[in-house]
Amino acid sequence: MSPAKLSPFSSRLLNWWDRHGRKDLPWQHPRTPYRVWVSEIMLQQTQVTTVIPYFERWMKRFPYIRLLAAASQDEVLSLWSGLGYYARARNLHKAAVLCVEQFDGALPGSAEDLVNLPGIGLSTANAIVSQSTDRPAAVLDGNVRRVLARHAAVEGWTGKAAVQKTLWQEAEARLPAKRGADYTQAVMDLGSLLCRRTNPDCERCPVNADCQARQQGRQLDLPSPKPATKVSDRVLSMMILQDEQERILLHRRPPAGIWGGLWCLPEGESLAEIEQQLGVECIAVRQLPPIEHRLSHVRMSIQPVLANARDSGQVKCSGNLEWFGAVEQRELGLPRPVSHLLKRLHNGEFK
Repeated sequence: MSPAKLSPFSSRLLNWWDRHGRKDLPWQHPRTPYRVWVSEIMLQQTQVTTVIPYFERWMKRFPYIRLLAAASQDEVLSLWSGLGYYARARNLHKAAVLCVEQFDGALPGSAEDLVNLPGIGLSTANAIVSQSTDRPAAVLDGNVRRVLARHAAVEGWTGKAAVQKTLWQEAEARLPAKRGADYTQAVMDLGSLLCRRTNPDCERCPVNADCQARQQGRQLDLPSPKPATKVSDRVLSMMILQDEQERILLHRRPPAGIWGGLWCLPEGESLAEIEQQLGVECIAVRQLPPIEHRLSHVRMSIQPVLANARDSGQVKCSGNLEWFGAVEQRELGLPRPVSHLLKRLHNGEFK
């Protein structure tokens, strides 16, 4: 069939989605602005299968914006622990507070107002609008960028401003006149289920007849890869320091930077450095098997150290340095390696 005789991109995509699309995702039932917002933030740089249990726990604890706004940052981060990119959780919390203060506890109804909230860009704002009101609006998440870059053979890394401008134009040009909610989910599903980064299933793609990348045999070349990010290596010690009551000493990291706002084990380049930072003498010191942890730009080699404080009163506790028992630890936001170490400790693996 010649391109001139093809039905519109959106019609073909919606016909495919009606038969094969995902319609049982938890944020689709009901598809309220708040539920869509939380899901869109969680799904940034994270797969659907990973997000679903986090989303369900979140909604059980914070079914409404007012409950989220009233929560402490520790509680918010504890529910987010393990999902990564913790600024997303902090921004959800900040935005909820603003919604209570400025919009009577609801999300604003327009994309123009939504983008003024922390952590909400234009694509997320449009996704909220389209999925909660059924009004068509262009979205440009990672999956959609890949679909459009291939279908229109758009050159360049999709994170560049000039490339994004072109992709926005392509996204707007493909919008349907109605069924905005279904179309938004459909174009994201297409990228996730068929137009994958590797091993794209072009034969089953509903818009393959006029996909320029396929016609040119360049499906694996587009979109252009992101320029390599310099990854640094970091070697550090983490101390699991116990007091007489078997509580663990934790410190809250600054709001910005790696693990911002989370509670961590005291760390440093050596045991002596950690002891000096804390002003405490450690006894019964034992090195545990090292662990590796990878962030987007840092490879960490962590040497855990288990120790007891000779006199826990030497530690000058403050709002950001405290002793916590096992039950209290479950209510804190902890980075994955810290959570992993404490779980093993409480399971008796370090006896």
